[in-house]
Order: sequence, then C-alpha cells, then structure tokens
Amino acid sequence: MDDLPQGEKPVSSQSNPIIIDGVMYANSGKQTVFAINANTGEKIWSFMALDEGEASAASRGVTYWENGNDKRILYSAGTSLIAINAKTGKIISSFGENGKVNLNEGVRDDPEKISVTLTTPGRIYKDLIIIGSRLPDFYGSPPGYIRAYHVKTGELAWTFHSIPHPGEKGYETWPPDAYKYAGGVNCWAGKSIDIERGVVYLAMGSPSYDFYGADRIGANLYGNCVLALDAATGAYKWHFQTVHHDIWDYDLPCPPNLVTIEKDGKEMDVVVQATKQGFIFVLDRDTGEPIFPVEERKVPASNLPGEIAYETQPFPLKPAPFVRQSMTGDDLNHYSDTDHEAILKTFRSVRFEGLFTPPDLQGTLSIPATRGGANWGGGAFDPNTNYIYIRGNNLPEIQTIVDANQHFAAQNNTRFELGRVTYEKHCASCHGQEMQGIPPSYPSLVGLKDRVAEGISLQKIRQGSGIMPGYQSVLSEQEINGIMAFIYNKKDAKIEVPQVTESENEPERYMNITPYRTWSDPSGNPALKPPWATLNALNLSTGEYEWQIPLGNDEKLQEAGAPPTGLLGRSGPMVTAGGLVFISGAADKKLWAFDKMTGDLIWETTLPAANNANVCSYAIDGKQYLALSVGGTTENPSGSIMAFALSAE
Repeated sequence: MDDLPQGEKPVSSQSNPIIIDGVMYANSGKQTVFAINANTGEKIWSFMALDEGEASAASRGVTYWENGNDKRILYSAGTSLIAINAKTGKIISSFGENGKVNLNEGVRDDPEKISVTLTTPGRIYKDLIIIGSRLPDFYGSPPGYIRAYHVKTGELAWTFHSIPHPGEKGYETWPPDAYKYAGGVNCWAGKSIDIERGVVYLAMGSPSYDFYGADRIGANLYGNCVLALDAATGAYKWHFQTVHHDIWDYDLPCPPNLVTIEKDGKEMDVVVQATKQGFIFVLDRDTGEPIFPVEERKVPASNLPGEIAYETQPFPLKPAPFVRQSMTGDDLNHYSDTDHEAILKTFRSVRFEGLFTPPDLQGTLSIPATRGGANWGGGAFDPNTNYIYIRGNNLPEIQTIVDANQHFAAQNNTRFELGRVTYEKHCASCHGQEMQGIPPSYPSLVGLKDRVAEGISLQKIRQGSGIMPGYQSVLSEQEINGIMAFIYNKKDAKIEVPQVTESENEPERYMNITPYRTWSDPSGNPALKPPWATLNALNLSTGEYEWQIPLGNDEKLQEAGAPPTGLLGRSGPMVTAGGLVFISGAADKKLWAFDKMTGDLIWETTLPAANNANVCSYAIDGKQYLALSVGGTTENPSGSIMAFALSAE
C-alpha cells in the first residue's frame, strides 16, 4: 500500500480482504480503500476518505453490495459510513449527505459530543447494511444501538435499543433510568446473517464501565449476548446471555459462526459463539437454546461499595474450555529466584476464587482476562468434518482497583496537572503510566512532541485512532487540552483551570488501572508457564477436542527440548477443503499451515511484520491463492497485502 510515505510511523492493518469477480478490496490502517487486481496485484484505484494527518479508528475491512450494474463498496472511516463506486472508486454522492452518513446521529447523546465508529464492517441483508459500533469503554459512553441503513440512499431503516427503553423486553434487567445514562452494549466484534431465515445474529459487548457496575445493577440485557434480530425490521427474535452484569470486560470478542452440524444422527442448524472466558456456546439457530447442557453456577460476591455482582453465571458442561480458567502457585514461571519470589508474593496477596472473581480493592487475579480466550479473528468451521478451529490465548492479568475520585485527585489546578490525572485515568491503562505503550497494539507516546504534530494528536483524542475510540463524549475540552499539555510536556503552561471540588453527591467510581496487561514478573517475562496461546480443533458433533497445539513461539523463553511457548495473537484461522488450516498473527511474524485432521505443521513462512487480520482464500482461472494484510514496516509504513499461490504438490 502507498498511502503513507517512508519515514512515517508504521501502522497496523487489520483488514480482511474480500475478492469479487477477480478484484480484491481492502482498506489500509490509514483507511484508504484499495481495489487490486487479485491475479496480478496491480492497483486499479484507491480512495482516501480521511485528510492527511486526520485521525481514524481501526477498521477490519469493507462491505460489497451490487444490484445489476450498481456495485458499491461501503465502509467506515472516522465517524462516517461511506459509499463508493466499486468500479471507479468515486464517492456516490446520492448516498447520505454527499456520500456519507454521520454515525454520531441517531444515538441517544449529542452528536457533536460523541464519537461513534465501526471496527468490524457492516453486513448486507438485501438492500440494507446492518452495523454495530465502537465506543469508549468508560463512564459516560453512549449506548451501542444496532442500526440498519438503506444501501442506496443511506436512510436509516431501523434501530434496536441495546439498552432497552421502557416497555421493551429486557428493560427490567436495568435500573429504571439506565436507558438515559448507561453506555456500551455495542456490537464491535461482528455479526452473521442467515439469509434464508432473514435473521442477523450479533455478538454483543459489555456495558460501561467495564469493571464497576453499581450504577447498572441487574443482568443488563443485551450486554454480552448472542442476539438474534429480524434483519429486515430489527425486531427481537431471541437472546442468550453469556455473562450477567459483566464486571470483567468479558464482551463477546468475535462474530458467531452459523454452521450446520450432525449430532446424534440429525442435522442441526446452530450458532457457535466463542468467548474470552474460553467457553464455546452452541445454540439452536431458531430458539437460542443450548445444544449442549449449560448450568447456572453460583459465583463469588463483590466487596466493592455499591456493587452487587450477579449471583450466578452460565457454565457450559460441554465443550470444555479451550483456555485455562484457573492456576496455582505451581503454575508460576521460575526464570530466576528473585522474579519467582516477586510473582509468588503477588499471587498470595490478591483475591482469586476462580472464574468470575469480582474486581477487588485487594487486587484480583483474572484468568482468562481481558485479552484471553478468543479474540476478534473468531473461529473457522469445516463442514466436511464438523470441526471448528479456534485460537486461544492464556493471558492472566492482575486487576488493580482504585477509588477514582481519590486516586486521580489533582495536586494543583494547572492545565498540565489536570492533564496528568486525566491521562492516568483514561489513557494509562493502554499507553502506560510512563507512556511506553504496549506495541504494536498500544503505541508508545514517549517523545511524541518530536514525532507528531499537536493537531493530529488532538484529533485522535477527540475522534479515535486505531483501536482507540474517540473521547470527545467522555472528556471536557479542558480535560482534552490538559492531556495535550501533559503528553507534549508543557509544564510551563500557566493557564489555570477551575479547581474541581469534590461534591458530597459525587458518584462512587472505581477503576481498574492495569487492564490489558499480561501479568509479568519484574523482568517482563509472563508470570504463567506456557503455552500462552493454542490452536484448537473442536468436533462440534461430539463436543470433544480432536487436537490442541501451542501456536507461536518465543525462542528466547522456550526451554531446550520443550514445545513452542505459544504467543498472543488476535487473528483467526481459515480452513480449506484441501485439508489445511492457515493462521498467522503473532509477534514472531509467522504464517502457518497445519494439517486440519492432526494439527501437524505442514508449512510456514516469515512475514515482513506481524499480521493482525484473518487470511482469506480465492481462485482465479483454476488457481487458488491465499491473501492477508500485513502491518507496516520502516520501509513500508502503510503495510501491504500479500498473496501466496497454493500448489497441489
């Protein structure tokens, strides 16, 4: 791709290319859409929706629609849904307002003060495109309504209130006025459509705030639900909630798989949903009833003031979890006596009573945690074997819960000090207390003033960029300007902001200040023994795993003669009729092919950079290819699309 010049900071592309009539369509990390000759790799056209330097949110691909000679690409850039001509790459001005629909409009809150973007592209049902949203996971977030727009005009066709209004099903699972203030419950991970049934199945996210829900006591439908809606009208069909009153950030991380399996001698149409907890729920496609038994089990109570953790949570009796859900002191790594002693001390000091241990001021061990289990790549189903393949991440975290009103109190009322506490409250969980980040997902902000113009950073804070949502709905202009003063080290800023005084009516707010960080020893090594990631083949007919293997390898930490360590990855697998499972997406930059029946490694290659998107496959003139998006490098900051030809040999 060529939309960033050499010398720019490399971006991480998450796009899953699609191929229509020999043309490949994909968008870059900069949100430029490319049409590429899928046989030769030559660029046909490109469309850049965002101005140079303008912020963008992560986008995992584009959507195609056609009716006769009317062929369209629909995709999201910034806070807009855009329609462009698939043949010419020109914007279709009759769609929305001059080719764009403002996604901020039609969601409860002031469109001038929120930032609604798309992570996963919309899905087509007849002449409608059905979309979810990407929102801030914080107090004050807008609700994640599900919406459908007419493909030709951009007019809104229907809206489903994911936080129910009075009189709507599920309203009783929230406090009476929650629909006026509660946020989240968005579909960021994706959705699947059964065209024959006319039903869209959505993987719903959790309510906000992720780790404290005193202001939303109850089960909180439709948070953490597999949700079935009439695709034409948005009418409710059924739901299955995988977590009640989520306080662990266990939002559903990937689209549900719609598959037909053979069980007990009968064919069954089912919905298969993988979760961060490592559970796989197999549900009847018409009713939402589990195919394998699921039981509600009592789980630990919360100790946080005002919080009422839900008394029970659903546990499928089959299939077994595909990642670890518990650990003991014997499971801790021992790279050195000093490091081992440190993590053992932590392990003994924090609260851990198994899966669904609530966040606690004592500190809580969470396993799997916010990046555990399945991720956005989801599963791949093979109809010839009834196997589904899924990547699993074993990544425990230590939750550090603080009283936000006390912990983030400013020491003075300068703009820099306001920025420091605002950064620590909203940004440090991803970018780190010292702004070092967690590359490549969360970039370092060290030395930002020498690398990025202030205007670009300001737009990113307001509108979002990469996987970071926009914060203009959550932060005041004073707070945003304060963050700018802090990250650009403007300690000499003399302009004072009004002193914020603590009100007697200030709501209690507790925060996890260490989410999204794998628990590590003082030297930075994972606290848990490997494998840290696996590839799993589950037979959906029996509910039993046929094989499970480590996926990825850290050669520096691999013990002599030991299996690969496994590595954190987000992309999912692709399975072919020819008997191979392709997957990539770890820090070792590998692309692998495994035997789908045994898990044996058949082939591997090293990519220029880490891949964060699923592999796709297509055929032209009888020749089969696979293609994937690869992240940027110093020489090619935009990243690239790489295609490989499959050989019968």
